[in-house]
Amino acid sequence: MDLQTRKIEFVQEFLKIQSEEAIERLEKLLKKEKKNKHSDSMSAEELNERVEKSESDFKNNRFKSTSDLLAKYE
Repeated sequence: MDLQTRKIEFVQEFLKIQSEEAIERLEKLLKKEKKNKHSDSMSAEELNERVEKSESDFKNNRFKSTSDLLAKYE
């Protein structure tokens, strides 16, 4: 079964659901899946830009050490 057919069958089954709780669970699952996909969708270029910015921040002393962070929450 191809992906398009599976999606259509899923939507058809979803439309038959009468339980509000079941729909809420599926909505939460969808939101979680979208969030995970978004965080995994960083391109190599975006990753390299983040690395370069982080290295620049470190060289320019724009960071907090672990001890600074721990002291803040002690």
